[in-house]
Amino acid sequence: MIVTPEPRHRTYLMCAPEHYVVEYEINPWMNTDTPVDAELALKQWDGLRETFMGLGHTVHTLAPVAGLPDMVFAANGAFSVDGVVYGARFRYAQRTAEAAAHRAFYEARPVDWRFVAPKETNEGEGDFAYLPDAYGGLVLAGYGFRTEAAAHAEAQEALGRPVVSLRLVDPHYYHLDVALAALDDANVVYYPGAFSTASQRVLRQLFPDAVLADEADALAFGLNLVSDGRHVVLNSEATALAARLSAAGYVPVPVELGELKKGGGSVKCCVAELRP
Repeated sequence: MIVTPEPRHRTYLMCAPEHYVVEYEINPWMNTDTPVDAELALKQWDGLRETFMGLGHTVHTLAPVAGLPDMVFAANGAFSVDGVVYGARFRYAQRTAEAAAHRAFYEARPVDWRFVAPKETNEGEGDFAYLPDAYGGLVLAGYGFRTEAAAHAEAQEALGRPVVSLRLVDPHYYHLDVALAALDDANVVYYPGAFSTASQRVLRQLFPDAVLADEADALAFGLNLVSDGRHVVLNSEATALAARLSAAGYVPVPVELGELKKGGGSVKCCVAELRP
């Protein structure tokens, strides 16, 4: 019998794509010859925001900054656990200034957040995922393309949570959040082919009941999803993964984010979860 999981209220941070364009190429999905429909991108982003609010969640917004087109991908600016925020330090110069905008958001709310400035290169929730009920509170951390493995030890010291390092081996999955996602507070969904053989073995040991995605849905950004423990908001192109999630007892909520996909992101890239 399938047990329907219960949703949990979440708080998210998003940033509108007011300055979103593809004017440089720092991942395999970006192509400066492909035009972006700015009006459609904003409409799709706003639809995503309304989807979260319609599910009963709280959405805060970060003010977009001219000249930083990738700020729409708000997941990359920091990673928070229990009121502690481990800041980002971006690999590419084109995105470096985003870190300061995210830091200012948290430091303006010192009652809620304690900000820890990073020394190591890392790209926030792009390469970190938190499962509070797995092994007493577990952080999964990706490396291989954007985040340095040394940042995992730094994050562990900052957050006081055990961090498990997972090596990404395919540049199409340049962040952990395009290869793996938390489905609830204790289980995950992932695409095995994005990870090294050893990391696949680690994931099998940690999450024997994980939902597995195939390559087609991974390439459709299906794993770049956001779940509240029951409702799973994911790219509408990932139809087979939606069926697997439904069979596992979750409720898929498909959204169209084709314009954001041109920048190498989808649902999760647009969302940082705030964990006060």
